Amino acid sequence: MALAAAVLLLLPGILFTAMAATPYPHGRGGDPLLGASKKYEGSSDLVDLRYHMGPVLSAAPLRLYVLWYGRWDPAHQAPVRDFLLSISDPSPPRPSVADWWATAALYADQTLANVTRRVALAGEAADESASLGRSLSRLDIQRVLASTVAAGHLPADTRGGAYLVLTAPGVGVQDFCRAVCGFHYFTFPSLVGHTLPYAWVGHSGGRCADVCAYPFALPSYMSRSGMAALRPPNGDAGVDGMVSVIAHELAELATNPLINAWYAGEDPTAPTEIADLCEGVYGTGGGGGYAGKVAVDKQGRSWNVNGRKGRKFLVQWLWSPEAKACVGPNASD
Repeated sequence: MALAAAVLLLLPGILFTAMAATPYPHGRGGDPLLGASKKYEGSSDLVDLRYHMGPVLSAAPLRLYVLWYGRWDPAHQAPVRDFLLSISDPSPPRPSVADWWATAALYADQTLANVTRRVALAGEAADESASLGRSLSRLDIQRVLASTVAAGHLPADTRGGAYLVLTAPGVGVQDFCRAVCGFHYFTFPSLVGHTLPYAWVGHSGGRCADVCAYPFALPSYMSRSGMAALRPPNGDAGVDGMVSVIAHELAELATNPLINAWYAGEDPTAPTEIADLCEGVYGTGGGGGYAGKVAVDKQGRSWNVNGRKGRKFLVQWLWSPEAKACVGPNASD
C-alpha cells in the first residue's frame, strides 16, 4: 500500500463541518494557536497530535449498530451499508476501504492495543416515524438511541459496540449545515443507562450539499472561481458525501472514543482529530480546494477506494502517526 504526504491547505468554510466532538454547541473556538496554524496542518513539524491516555476501540470485532432515523430510500441506504461492510473485507482490489482503515488501525492506547482492523455491521434499526421530530438537538441524538435500546431494537453493547445515528433527508439537527455535518461523542448514563461511543451524520442532499457533500457539490465562492464539482461514484451527491463524513467520524470515533485519546490542541471540547487534520484531501496533492489526484471511471465518476460488490467510494485521507502526514491508499507517489 503506497502512502504519501499531502501538504494540506484547509478549505475555508469546510474546516469545521465534520469535526465537532461535543454534543453541545461550541462555546469557544478551541486553541487559538492551533487555529492560527491551520494552513500548515500537512506539516509534521507543526502538528501536535498527542495521546491523552484514554482507550481506543480495540475490541475485535468492532461491532457497529446503525439507527436509520427518518424515512430512508433503500437505494440511499445501500451504498452506506456496503461501505460499512467493506471496512474489513479483504476481497476488493486495492486501493480498498480496508486499506484506508489500516491507517486508523495504526493508533494504539496505553495498553498497547491498536484500533481493531475487524469491523462488523452487527445490527440495524429504523425510526421511520422520526419519533422525536424532524428538528433535533444534539442531546436528542442520545435520546433517540436511549429509546431504541430501551425498546430492544438495538442492544446496549458495552464491550466492543459503537453506534451510528444517520438522519434522513428532511431531518434537521442542531448546528447541521451551519457548523457540523456530523459529530461523535459518548452517551451519558443518565440518558441512555450506559456509556456508549456513537456518531451522528446527516444526509445533506436538498439541504446543504454545498457544505457537507464536498467535493460532489461546491460552495458558491468555489464555483465562481471556475472549480468544478466531482461526479459522485454512487450517483448521489448527498449519499456519497455522507459516506465520506461517516468515514471521517468512524476513524475519529475509533481513535478518540471518550475524547481522551488521540487529538491535537489543548481543548478536549473542540479537539482536532486524525480526520480533521486531513479535511478536504482525497489524493496526492490535495488541499486548498483541490481534492487531489483521484481515479475517474468511464462514466466520469470520481473515487479513491474499492468496496464490496464492485462499489467505489471517495473518502478523505487520515493522519498517520508513523508518517506524521496525511496518507491514503490511492497515493500516487
